[in-house]
Amino acid sequence: MTLLHPGARLVDAATGAVVTPQVTDALADAPPGVAFLRMPTTVDAVGRYVDAFESGRPVLLLDPSLPADAFVDRFEPAVVAGPLPDEVPKGYRRDGDRWVRESAPAVAHPDLGILLATSGSTGNPKLVRLSRAAILANTASIVEALGITGDDVAISSLPFYYSFGMSVLNTHLAAGATLVVEADGLLGRPFWPAVNTFGVTSLALVPSQYEILRRLRFDPAGFPTLRTLTQAGGRLRPELVEDFHGRMSAVSGRLFVMYGQTEAAPRLTTLPAGRLGEKLGSVGPAVPGGRLSVRLDDGTESTAPDVRGEVLYRGPNVMLGYAETATDLARGDDQGGLLETGDLGHLDADGYLYIDGRLKRFGKVFGVRLNLDDIEGMLPGPAAAVAGDDKIVVFVAQDGGDPARLRQDLADQVQLHWSGFEVREIAALPLLSNGKVDYRALEAAR
Repeated sequence: MTLLHPGARLVDAATGAVVTPQVTDALADAPPGVAFLRMPTTVDAVGRYVDAFESGRPVLLLDPSLPADAFVDRFEPAVVAGPLPDEVPKGYRRDGDRWVRESAPAVAHPDLGILLATSGSTGNPKLVRLSRAAILANTASIVEALGITGDDVAISSLPFYYSFGMSVLNTHLAAGATLVVEADGLLGRPFWPAVNTFGVTSLALVPSQYEILRRLRFDPAGFPTLRTLTQAGGRLRPELVEDFHGRMSAVSGRLFVMYGQTEAAPRLTTLPAGRLGEKLGSVGPAVPGGRLSVRLDDGTESTAPDVRGEVLYRGPNVMLGYAETATDLARGDDQGGLLETGDLGHLDADGYLYIDGRLKRFGKVFGVRLNLDDIEGMLPGPAAAVAGDDKIVVFVAQDGGDPARLRQDLADQVQLHWSGFEVREIAALPLLSNGKVDYRALEAAR
């Protein structure tokens, strides 16, 4: 399997041009090593990515809003391609729309395929090292789990440098499907007309985007070809799962709830749309080829129902490991196919996974340890909880309810005094570029 099926098509939403990606090995004249690709939402950027990957060159997919040389000094790439500023970093020369390293670049392991920054990273993030085999394995699993065919048409609702957006791109290229490349995004004026103009059949969204659709009173009946919604990138509130399941069912459509991590290339589970009603709250079983278990405090593992512990995943899509310096790029497989997710969860009798929170997402109130994800789930609308000094600070979007009443409700539910909670109303929850809540910004503001 490769990422590029001969039937795959890209559509430039701005011009209507249809492009068949080609493999030309355009970077063949650059030194061997990793290529840093700045990934704006354009057909050209997708073409560069496909060409580099299919030619066997490992690539780092970069957020184009970051400084172009943000990772260059640390990871010593052979070449940096894409829209670049005028100033060239030390040790590189400009060659058209790319920078080429003048001295020997970092050595990359032969299995290395794609590098992605860890989710939510700022400052000096680690890179996730994904092998080509891991990318192809997860791509094949998702094509099978979602039943993607050459008749499907997706649209770029997520950035390509974000692991979920990359996965949508990969799966549709590999299945010989079509991807509409629309740069303005969900709230841009051209986006929804493009859905109808180009007959989009599926839409991939993260929880914050489902919140937006709810406020926009999204009605799938207005988009006759759109019959599949997929969700990953964090926990979607159960009431929204029910809501959008109902909206899609009303037009004979489907909603797939999934769970993923960048470290798994990136999708671990898929909840079959036909079982969503009976498995509300679950993220589904492992994708084809994967296995789930939970690890208890004593280090033992279990697949028994209703046993809570750290979620473990084993499969061919697990990363090789992390990279923090250039020398790490030459490392082999540090994981052995095992991913310790850092999430708390449990399985049911059918092997369906339920995520219960994060291992490190805890705060203390009067000496009592509370799961911050549980606290968020107790509130009626979008909320984000962070740990304060012997209290929990909860941020709610405007019109999310009276802060004093919400504080008392939280205290009542956990049976602690209300003074252990602080509820602040803000205009909107701050989001990272991948649509997840920016907890670091909230922690700085607490």
